[in-house]
Amino acid sequence: MRCVVQKVNSSSVTVDGKLINKIGRGLNVLVGFTHDDTDKDIEYMAHKVVNLRIFEDENDVMNKSVIDVGGEILSISQFTLYGDAKKGNRPSYINALGGEKALPMYEKFNEELNKSVKTCGGVFGADMKVEILNDGPTTIIIDSKN
Repeated sequence: MRCVVQKVNSSSVTVDGKLINKIGRGLNVLVGFTHDDTDKDIEYMAHKVVNLRIFEDENDVMNKSVIDVGGEILSISQFTLYGDAKKGNRPSYINALGGEKALPMYEKFNEELNKSVKTCGGVFGADMKVEILNDGPTTIIIDSKN
């Protein structure tokens, strides 16, 4: 399981010109799944994301989590996080988990996040337009296998 976590001032997701979800200060999380991911990966990653200390404290040191600052999360499914571009110029997505199996995992991940932080999602499998006002910019890549 992979996540790209971005600290944001705001983020939104639109499908077919319709606003689906929008958050203020918090995290935009792009999430992808692979074939051997389990509930343990989901629990680990949700705990890691909500506890990442990437928000500044009163001394301007990244020492606070999204929980500490009362932020929100916008979680977006993105199978392309498992794109492999080692050979040629067209990425292979063979390592990405297919939609039928990935959807319940995405839903469970969002449920886990929502236990600690208000979490909104995108539309699984849709052509989404995601707007991100990155803060910092601060972007962290996490892989449950590392």
